[in-house]
Amino acid sequence: MNLEDITYKIIGCSMNVHNQLGNGFQEVIYQRCLAMEMEAEGLAFGREIEQEIYYNGVVVGTRRADFVVENKVIVELKAVIQLEDVHLAQAKNYVVAYDYSVGLLINFGGTSLDFKKIFNPAYNTTHS
Repeated sequence: MNLEDITYKIIGCSMNVHNQLGNGFQEVIYQRCLAMEMEAEGLAFGREIEQEIYYNGVVVGTRRADFVVENKVIVELKAVIQLEDVHLAQAKNYVVAYDYSVGLLINFGGTSLDFKKIFNPAYNTTHS
């Protein structure tokens, strides 16, 4: 499955969750529901997968990604009224630090679902 198909399915699953629940729940509730939707859609994913953060080739810590889907897309969830620049920067940092080509930042906290596709300008193409 290519990246466009994967991100399209993730966004569709997210829309299903937001349409049913609306806004106002904690992030973990949306995470659980999105996992159910993605499983029903046949997407392979890991939830809360610990990823190593590198600096100059040295592991300097770890961070858990909300989802890694099809081993190709990092998904970071939020449940805030409005996405801010800091959320976008955080998602971009994860995509770059984990060396994925694309990620999705999805916010369930607004009256409408909000999502941003994040690209890694420094992606190591030898992984694809």
